[in-house]
Amino acid sequence: MLDLKDLYQEVIVDHNRSPRNFGKIEHPQKILEGFNPLCGDRLTLYLNVDDGRIADIKFDASGCAISIASASLMTEEVKRKSVAEAETIFTDFHELVTDSGQQIDFDKFGKLAVLAGVRDYPSRVKCATLCWHTLQAVLAGDDTPVTTE
Repeated sequence: MLDLKDLYQEVIVDHNRSPRNFGKIEHPQKILEGFNPLCGDRLTLYLNVDDGRIADIKFDASGCAISIASASLMTEEVKRKSVAEAETIFTDFHELVTDSGQQIDFDKFGKLAVLAGVRDYPSRVKCATLCWHTLQAVLAGDDTPVTTE
């Protein structure tokens, strides 16, 4: 059976090499950029919301494997969820990757749980959360580019 470190590597490598929902939405309702100056990660999030649900979400990015994989996992997780559900997922995920006392609940987080490993490397937390902060901002209607600094 795979331990958490092996699973972490497997999921990160898979989502970095073949990111899900990578690219642009042809006619997005919302677009927002995010930047992590520490690592150089850049991302643009494209979003369509229909009747309070995330109907479509894609991203275009360049950066480290953790940043790309986190964005890929995030888009899979929030697509077709309500805006309120996405905001709750953001809050729970942020706590997971920043609170070392937080239990890793695979039933609750699914594949997102593997990113809990970044909490042991504070500089990597920003890589994993850049896309999430960008999502939170765009859902709140903020059009100011997001930065992790």
